Amino acid sequence: MKHLRKIEDSFGDSLESAMRRFFSPAIFDADKTSLQMRVDVDEDTDAYTVKADIPGVKKDDISVQVDGNVVRIDAEMKRENETKEKGGRVVRSERYWGDVSRTFSLAHDVDESKTTASYSDGVLTLKLPKKAGAPSGKIAVQ
Repeated sequence: MKHLRKIEDSFGDSLESAMRRFFSPAIFDADKTSLQMRVDVDEDTDAYTVKADIPGVKKDDISVQVDGNVVRIDAEMKRENETKEKGGRVVRSERYWGDVSRTFSLAHDVDESKTTASYSDGVLTLKLPKKAGAPSGKIAVQ
């Protein structure tokens, strides 16, 4: 995948987005889902297929933006756990939330009008058709 380049999220982000990431809670329990997004990108002659692992997220909390050859996937994770005793008194309550984002560029521009996205079983699948380039031809020098 030599055509895939990660753009660090700290560059070009708004101050508000940076502050949200700074104040979002860190997850230290090994049995919890960490705030990471693993992405696979496959390429064929006509399109890219992107599979992003975003388990436990509602599809309404996922945002995908395509600008030319740059793809950005954002998701907001929310978790709440509560354990009660017989009397209904809360013994343990754990809540966390956070944003996860991936931005990367592809070798070819994407045709946004033909792009499709689906989310099932914690996996976001994007089909990103390549934009048809201008036909190459010989240019007469004057």
